[in-house]
Amino acid sequence: MQTWCIGKPSAQYVSKREDVLDVYARPYDPNYPVVCFEETRKELHGSPRAALPAQPGTPQRQDYEYARNGSASLLLWYEPLVGTRGVSVRDQHCGVDIAERLAYLADVVYPQAEKIVLVCDNLSTHKAHFLYERFAPEEARRLTERFEWHFTPEHGRWLNIAECELSVLSRQCLSRRIEDIETLQQEVAAWERNRNARPHTVNWQFTASDARVKLKQLYPEIKDKTCLNYLLSTLGSCSTDNATKTRYVMVQKVTFTLKCRPSGRSVLPGR
Repeated sequence: MQTWCIGKPSAQYVSKREDVLDVYARPYDPNYPVVCFEETRKELHGSPRAALPAQPGTPQRQDYEYARNGSASLLLWYEPLVGTRGVSVRDQHCGVDIAERLAYLADVVYPQAEKIVLVCDNLSTHKAHFLYERFAPEEARRLTERFEWHFTPEHGRWLNIAECELSVLSRQCLSRRIEDIETLQQEVAAWERNRNARPHTVNWQFTASDARVKLKQLYPEIKDKTCLNYLLSTLGSCSTDNATKTRYVMVQKVTFTLKCRPSGRSVLPGR
């Protein structure tokens, strides 16, 4: 069995999904950089026994037993059209920490940008109001106006390109035992310098039009009011008493509840 993140059909889900896909379809504009933001945690594990050093033909070996040393939070931003990224390692990841990272993006990384187009998950900490908890009202308002927020839908984290970069970080840097937060900060900083020295961009090809075809099962069911209007106009020209007309229309309101997918096909006669 394979594990997948499966979204539920809803208007809210497809609305957020198409909004993010439209953002990815925009051409590159340095005044409006598209930045994806994501976070993760890393468990810190120490080794109570010294590891056996590597020898010719034998890799380094460590005991399966480990000591728990807490965890650390990693906040990652990534600009897919340019290929630059940054990672901040912290003890925690509350809303105030996110606010500080947003201020860093606005004033240090993109000081000349008119507005930063930010794509992130709809988590409780990914809200503009945390800027007001961290900064004075004037400064918080200034930072708020620097960002254009776009949220991925629930069960739609695959739409956040920063997830791809987190996957690379996990495989190249985090997939081993790291004892403390100081070592983690050093290792992540080295990984960040190496990745930025050779930028890796993302050429996103999946569009909203593609989603309407390949993921049409996730679009909600709607009622085709055009069918009901057609029935009312047809009955209006018939010599049938009003009670019969009313019963007939009530039945048709049930039977003409359609699964109107984005194909836009009509079920009216002659259409």
